Order: sequence, then structure tokens, then C-alpha cells
Amino acid sequence: MQASELLDNHCSVETPEGIEFVQTVAGPVPRILAYLIDLGWRGLVYILVAFLAELLGGLGTALFLIFSFLLEWFYPVFFEVFRNGQTPGKKSMGIQVVNADFTPIGWGASTVRNLLRAADFLPLFYVAGLISMSVTDRFQRLGDLAAGSLVIYSGAEPKPGLDGSVTPIPPLQPLTRGERQGIISLTVRSASISPARQEELAQLLEPLTGEAGEKGLRRLKGVGAWLLGRK
Repeated sequence: MQASELLDNHCSVETPEGIEFVQTVAGPVPRILAYLIDLGWRGLVYILVAFLAELLGGLGTALFLIFSFLLEWFYPVFFEVFRNGQTPGKKSMGIQVVNADFTPIGWGASTVRNLLRAADFLPLFYVAGLISMSVTDRFQRLGDLAAGSLVIYSGAEPKPGLDGSVTPIPPLQPLTRGERQGIISLTVRSASISPARQEELAQLLEPLTGEAGEKGLRRLKGVGAWLLGRK
């Protein structure tokens, strides 16, 4: 295995239409920094709530304990579900939590991955979590493995769009529904599909285009533009 392969932090997911999406997975360093930023924010909130609780006496102590539990365990869950998978720390580092298929994370998965921070912390200072991230190809800690989640760079999410330089071309023959869906997906999401996969798709669909290689790929995108009604 080459060094470039060992250092590769990209992962891909293939849709039922055969379209491959590639994302950049965040390693331990940005995740640790994001955690420290969130820890700082939580610390400030703790100080503020403790001051207010002191004014309420015994009732304040009870409320402080309840609030501390919720803040510790559900602070990340709230932001991950309602803020595009990003706590303030993750947003500062440009990373986000998603499901393993790159879809937005939900309540169940977010709750599981955050409750299992207790396991990742063992035996101390998140040693188990760091070991897990080091030995998994997608830098997943134990909570991520259990929840089926990933932490990726937020600037790398797929951005569908139609290339303005593509000339619409009618298909050479009638297309099935699956063929139309695959060609349209390739056309509008080509910026997030690996070049190798684009070329592979063009090769597989040569019977539909009558062209191979780069010419075949351009024709496929032209057919996609035509199917989308572009003039």
C-alpha cells in the first residue's frame, strides 16, 4: 500500500443509481479542537447557571444538577440535530456530523453517539475514542461506530448544479426510467462525483451515447441537460 493511500481521508457512498459521492472525513485533530471549544462554551454556561442557582438556595442547587446533566449529554445532540450537525466548536473548525450515507443525522443516532462518549472516555482522557479513530478507515470513535455516523468537513458536501458549458443533446434511443435518473444525477452532481467514477459511468453507458471516454461523458451530460429541459 502506498503512503498516499494510508493518508487518504476521503470516503465515498454509492447511490442506487450508481452515482458515487465523495466526502472528506475529519481526523482526530480538528475534532479534538472542536471539543475543546465546546468545552469552553459549556464552562461559561456552567458558571452563569451556578451564579443564578446560588441566588435560589436549595432549589437552585437541584435545578443546577438537572441542568448540568442536560447540558453535558444533550448540548451536542441539540446542535447536531437542529444546526446541520454542527456544535459551535464543530462549526468553528468547519466540520459536521452526518450519517454514514452522508444524510443529516437524526435524534436517535445523535443521542447514541453522544451517550457513548462515556465509553470513548475510558480509561481516561478519551483514550478509547482516540484508539478507535486511529484504527478505523473513517476516523470513527466508538460512538460513531454504534450510531453509524461520520464527522466530515462541511465545505465538502455535494452541491448539485448544472454546468453552464454543457450543450443539450437528445438521446440516440429511448431511455428507461432508471437510465434517465442516472444520467440526470450524473449531470447535476458531477462536481461531487469522483472523476474515476464519472469515466466508469461513461464507459458503462457507451451503448446509449455511441461514444467512449471524455466524448462519451460530455454526451451523457448533454443528454442530462436535454432531459432537464434546458434549451
